[in-house]
Amino acid sequence: MLSAATPEQLLPARELMAFTLVSHIILVPFGVALPCLTLLMHYRALRRDDAVALLLARRWSAVMAVQFAVGIVTGTVLSFEFGLLWPGMMGRWGDVFGIGFGVEAWAFFLESILIAIYLYGWKRLKPWTHFLLGLPLPAAALMGAFGILAANSWMNTPRGFTLGASGRPVGVDLRRAVFTPMFGPQYWHFVVAMLITAGFVVAGVYAVGWLRGRRDRYHRLGFTVPFTVAAVLAPIQFMVGDSIARSVFHKQPVKFAAAELVWRTDTHVPEYLYGRMHPDGSVTGGIKIPQLDSILAGFSPATKVTGLSSVPATHRPTATQATIAHWAFDTMVVIGSLLVLLALWYAWCWWRKRDLPVSRWFFRCAACAGVASVVAVECGWITTEVGRQPWIVYEVMRVSEAVTTTRADALWAALGVVIVVYIAVFGALLAVLRRMSARWRVADEGFAMARPAEAPESRTPYGPRPTAAPAPPTGARHD
Repeated sequence: MLSAATPEQLLPARELMAFTLVSHIILVPFGVALPCLTLLMHYRALRRDDAVALLLARRWSAVMAVQFAVGIVTGTVLSFEFGLLWPGMMGRWGDVFGIGFGVEAWAFFLESILIAIYLYGWKRLKPWTHFLLGLPLPAAALMGAFGILAANSWMNTPRGFTLGASGRPVGVDLRRAVFTPMFGPQYWHFVVAMLITAGFVVAGVYAVGWLRGRRDRYHRLGFTVPFTVAAVLAPIQFMVGDSIARSVFHKQPVKFAAAELVWRTDTHVPEYLYGRMHPDGSVTGGIKIPQLDSILAGFSPATKVTGLSSVPATHRPTATQATIAHWAFDTMVVIGSLLVLLALWYAWCWWRKRDLPVSRWFFRCAACAGVASVVAVECGWITTEVGRQPWIVYEVMRVSEAVTTTRADALWAALGVVIVVYIAVFGALLAVLRRMSARWRVADEGFAMARPAEAPESRTPYGPRPTAAPAPPTGARHD
C-alpha cells in the first residue's frame, strides 16, 4: 500500500513503466542474440556448402528484421518514459549515467543500418563478402546491451561522482560510472541469458514442427544448431547466475535479504523455496531448508547474512515487495535448473548415439523451453527492480523523489492507451511472423512437388532462383 506521503502518481507511473519494460524484454533476446545465431548458421552454410543452412540463415534474417523494427518502437517508448515519468532522476543524475543510454542509442542506429545491408546482400553480393559484412551485427547488438546494462548497474551500485554543496553530482568520472561493481556480473549474466533464450525459442519452433511429423533435414538443422548453443550455455549460466547472486550478497545486502526472505541478520540462515513474508518478518508456506542460504552465500553455515530488519523500514522493500522478488528469483532458478537438465538429456543422447533424442517428451520439453526462458528473463528483471525498492538509485534517491508531477488520472489513461497499442503491435508482429512461416511452408511444399529430389535443399539465396521447367507448346505430343 502507498503511504500518505507517497505521491498519488507513483503507482500509475510504476505500472506504466513495468508494462512497457516487460513487453520490451520479450523482444530483447532476439535483438541481442538472433544475429549471432543467424551468422552461425550462415557460416556453417558457406563452410560446408550447405544449401539448407543457407536457406535457414536467410529466413532467420527476415525474422530478425521484423522483430528489430518492433523492438525499436518499444525501446524508444522506454527511453521517453525515463524522461517523462522519472524527471527527478534524469534531471539530477543524467550527467552521471546518461552515457549508457547514449551508447544504446548509437547501437540501435548502427544495428539498423547493418541489418539493412545484410538483408540487401542476399542474392546481390558474393557469399563470403555478404557474410563478412554481417559480422559487425552481433557486436552492435552487444554494444546496445552494454549501454543499457551500464545504466542499470549504475542504478544498483552508483559510482563515479561526488556530491556538491547543492546536493548535485560534480566531478563525474565516466569510467567509474560505467564500470561499476555490478556491471560485469550483470552484463555477462544478461548476455548469456539472451543467447540461451533466443536459442531455445528458435529451436522450439522446429521442435513443434518435428512433433507434427516434419522430420526433414531442414527442421533437423533448424532445431539442432540453436538448441546446441543454448544447451552448451545453460550450465555456464548456472555458474554465472551463482556469481551475480554472490555479488548482490556483497554489494546490495538488503536486496539479497529481500530475494531470500531473510528478516534478521544471522548465521545458519535457512533457504526458503517460495513462501510468503509477512510485515512482522515471519515466513509462511514454501519449503524451508535449514542453513542452506548461509551455505549458498558464503560456502559455510557460519556465513552471516544481512536481514531486512538491519535497516529502517523506509530503507528496505516491504514484505509484499520482498515476496514478489523472492518468487521471481526462485522461479528463475527453478527454470534455469530444468533447462540444465534438458541440456544434459540432449548431451547424453548425443554422446551415446551421436543423434537427437527419439523421445517425443524431449521435443515437447524443447518446445516449452523457449517460453520458459522468456519467463526466466522476465523474473530476473523483476528481482533486480523490485528488490532495489524503495530506491531508484540505490541508497541515493528514492523512487518517490524521482517520479513526475503529472496527474495520476492522466498516467492511468496513458497506461490504458499503451496497453491497447501494444496489444495491436504485438498482434501484428505475430500475424506477420505466422504469415511468413505459412508462405515459406507453401513454397517448400510446392517446390517439393516440382522437384522431389531437391526440395528444399537446392534452394539457395545466392544466384538465380530455381525456375520450373518450361511447359510444352500447346498441342505438342507427349510420347
